[in-house]
Amino acid sequence: MPSDLRPNPEDPTPEELRRDPLPLRGRVALVTGASRRAGIGHAVARRLAAYGASVYLHHHVPHDAAMPWGADSIEAVVASVREAVGDPGARVAARPGDLGDPEEPARLIDAVVGEFGRLDVLVANHALSGSDGTLDEIDAAMLDAHWAVDTRSVLLLVQAYARARAEVNECVPGGRVVLMTSGQDIAGGMPGEMAYALQKGALASITRSLSSALAEHGVTVNAVNPGPVDTGYATGEVHAAVAARFPGGRWGLPDDPARLIAWLATDEAGWITGEVINCEGGFRR
Repeated sequence: MPSDLRPNPEDPTPEELRRDPLPLRGRVALVTGASRRAGIGHAVARRLAAYGASVYLHHHVPHDAAMPWGADSIEAVVASVREAVGDPGARVAARPGDLGDPEEPARLIDAVVGEFGRLDVLVANHALSGSDGTLDEIDAAMLDAHWAVDTRSVLLLVQAYARARAEVNECVPGGRVVLMTSGQDIAGGMPGEMAYALQKGALASITRSLSSALAEHGVTVNAVNPGPVDTGYATGEVHAAVAARFPGGRWGLPDDPARLIAWLATDEAGWITGEVINCEGGFRR
């Protein structure tokens, strides 16, 4: 065979090309904001569990209880994730916590490592809803509340994650951090939710810096914009109007971004970092 036609010795073998049905077997994932079965966090947790990971769920029921959609049963959320577990050796645990408390991110990471001995995947899905408004309506209290929950807590979580990883499994490939944005920098923006848009925009902006900071530790950092997802916050004419803006005539479902996030947690996505990825199903703004 001519030398220029020989396979690259670094090419995957046929066996390596075949997908592992449990690509996250043996790994541990933390998903924040996983308190409702209708939410993205729950869908992400189920996908990660189905891929073989042990999953730790963070929840803050008082936030949902204050929202129009109301709170769900945490016991039912945890049971649903347990039903999806793909590896018999994997486990599911949960813990409440108010991430607006600056001490809570470190406590949460410590709890995960204490439960499972390690932490590989961090999905910062939580966010503050409500307490927001237009440019004319926002005030310092709104801005501070969104800063504390939507941005400060995420950076403190990543910091605590990096420190825990350095202590337990320094430089081992496979570390993953996924942040959540909201399309605030796409045409039209979010003029009715200024505080939320500001803080989610900050996460999009910091993604590349975080990826550079953690690259040498074997960790990738990406952000996902899930687009409009039907988690029960819109009804009636508003729901129908949003659905009409999708080519398929339906909202995104929680499992739509969950599939992307779960894939980013696998080794297949190891060459992707520092990216803000839109997962909007062709939504027309």
